[in-house]
Amino acid sequence: MTGIKVKVLSGRTLRQGVGKEAGKNSERYRTSVSICEMNSEDITSLSIKAGENVKVTSAHGSVVLKSVSSNQLTKPGMIFIPYGLYANQLFNETTGGSGMPTFKGEPAVVESAIEEPVKTLEELITEI
Repeated sequence: MTGIKVKVLSGRTLRQGVGKEAGKNSERYRTSVSICEMNSEDITSLSIKAGENVKVTSAHGSVVLKSVSSNQLTKPGMIFIPYGLYANQLFNETTGGSGMPTFKGEPAVVESAIEEPVKTLEELITEI
């Protein structure tokens, strides 16, 4: 299986904010930030269904996430991952003096990862 080239965008979401109120150790928060929103054409091109796992790899790292079909991403080739530890695996940590990484437009590849689990926050922290 080959992957598709994409640009990664990241930002805050309402679901993430609601999950954060439950606590960053809560299942609600974890499931709100461990997703990869994708255009439905990109999901189809990977021969998967929405809800199945994908692996996103950039020059800075990789992470397995749950795919989500998004009507907000109207063109193929763009994905959205909510801010947080999962997204952080993909972005350059340099800030150019701003104190905040760019979190926009990072080139990456997405591939099917149906057999790979989405790691818990604790597992990601342990790896770091």
